[in-house]
Amino acid sequence: MTQHLKIDFVSDVSCPWCAIGLYALKQAVANLGDQVAVDLHFQPFELNPNMPPEGQDITEHIVQKYGSSPQQLAQTREAIRARGAEVGFTFDMGLRGRIYNTFDAHRLLHWAELEGRQLELKQALFKAYFTDGKNPGDHAVLTAAAGAAGLDVARAAEILASGEFADEVRAQEAFYQNAGIHAVPAVIVNDRHLIQGGQPVEAFEQALRKIAAQTQPA
Repeated sequence: MTQHLKIDFVSDVSCPWCAIGLYALKQAVANLGDQVAVDLHFQPFELNPNMPPEGQDITEHIVQKYGSSPQQLAQTREAIRARGAEVGFTFDMGLRGRIYNTFDAHRLLHWAELEGRQLELKQALFKAYFTDGKNPGDHAVLTAAAGAAGLDVARAAEILASGEFADEVRAQEAFYQNAGIHAVPAVIVNDRHLIQGGQPVEAFEQALRKIAAQTQPA
């Protein structure tokens, strides 16, 4: 019997572990086959809500924020690259030189959910930033990602030129922060089970199988 699971994936498009987590989660769901049917929703979280439009050099940013040494930074980047490759996602560390504001990306993602193309846009945004080294706060990059996701480019540009969906995004951000989500990715299943971090495929698979078994009727 197929078990239906609602998954809220709280994340930021500038978070590399969120990209790893998404692709690992997708693989885990595929591995479970018809055991589960997933209703996936992406929820907004900004790692750097006060980041100015021009962004900041990523090495400078990480050193300031986490106190990482150059050696630690290099090790982390290689770990991220390798973990991405394991789940079929390409990180080009040489192209990703800056970190940017992502609020407008979250506004577009909110709209994309209404259009039934949220997963496609999320993946296009991850690719634009982590694989292609583009600015996910740039409106031209965002509209191109919308087009790649099968969304109306003119409508995307209209949303970006206005403040549309800003209140909705801020309300969702506040909701998850108030619920205790302060690090991403945070994967919430059926509004009650939390899987934290960019877990390996096997960990997601095991957790989803266990949750699905718990949701079976007595």
